[in-house]
Amino acid sequence: MKSVHIVGAGPAGLMAAHQFALKGYSVFIYDHKSVPARKFLVAGQGGFNLTHSEELELLLSRYDSPEIQLIVRDFTNQDTIRWLQSIGIETYVGSSGKIFPVKGIKPIEVLQRWLAVLQELNVKFFFNHSLVDFDSEKLVFITGGSNKEVLYKRSVFAFGGKSWSKTGSDGSWVSLFFNKGIQVKPLEPSNSGLEMAEPWQNLAGMALKNVRLFNEYGEKYGEFIIANYGIEGSAVYFMNRFVREKYFPQYLYVDLKPNLDSEKIIELLSSGKISEVLKKKLRLEPVKLAMLKGLNKATYIDPVQLADKIKKFPIQLIGFRPIDEVISTYGGVEWGELDPQLFLKKYPNIQCCGEMLNWDAPTGGYLLQACFSSGYYTAKIS
Repeated sequence: MKSVHIVGAGPAGLMAAHQFALKGYSVFIYDHKSVPARKFLVAGQGGFNLTHSEELELLLSRYDSPEIQLIVRDFTNQDTIRWLQSIGIETYVGSSGKIFPVKGIKPIEVLQRWLAVLQELNVKFFFNHSLVDFDSEKLVFITGGSNKEVLYKRSVFAFGGKSWSKTGSDGSWVSLFFNKGIQVKPLEPSNSGLEMAEPWQNLAGMALKNVRLFNEYGEKYGEFIIANYGIEGSAVYFMNRFVREKYFPQYLYVDLKPNLDSEKIIELLSSGKISEVLKKKLRLEPVKLAMLKGLNKATYIDPVQLADKIKKFPIQLIGFRPIDEVISTYGGVEWGELDPQLFLKKYPNIQCCGEMLNWDAPTGGYLLQACFSSGYYTAKIS
């Protein structure tokens, strides 16, 4: 019987294990933590969206690399929904288009059902196994304070990224790959809050809704939250791809009234007392009014200057949050190190999948979808 040794028991590794087991492989899965899929469970605490319901072409546009787009095209959001049904998890579409387990089903229940299916397929788990070396014939783990060598014919690596290290995604594999001559793009924060030069701490916790967040490289309509350090939330996370570390300090801008152009705003501001127009004609929420009141008096009382700030309110940024706090990381194994089936060119019996690959996507189900898809993809070639 063919066998496969999978290192990493997160969503990508578990999906690979499931698909290989369905094809009749003996499956052995290793993880350096004491339990599987810890990040999967932590992510579920913030809203357990498993994928997104968007039409396929729009879904694919959320990913930054053609390689991961090809992989998601092969195992789509609709395939994920059908796969969840196959393990006994029904789903529904939320108001935002995100796909959730039916109400009442907790993340731990999804994981337990998945693990039960894997156990029925005789998948063998080995926890507290930290990979410290490998070559073309063996994997070397430290477990219980001792080295353990495992001979293999085929292996799948699903190490994850570098955020939320307490869950197991600590990025420690990068140095191992570097020593093997495998090129890895440095792991950097993604889907991260952004730190401001002068945080609006008096507004912390308030949400800016129905705005456009933008810079010269991209834009996002939606909402975000003011934090005591800066800004966070879905629109901010989306804009991460247009805000990269090497460019700090830099600016994002907020259009506080995206449904009106500057000319109309100037006309309204010129029609009466500024404070009354802002409240009654422009109908700006208290948080937006507070932001504008922080402007200097000359700008606030001039309809032209004030309109400019309403349409392009500057936010000076000085950095991402610490990488261990962010939702995900971008960077990873360079696509040039992999063949089209995700085998390492330098180690052609080892495949890589999940967040350890060099791709990026926003929150909203897209991260998990790519992990599911790439895990599935590893078992296509049997």
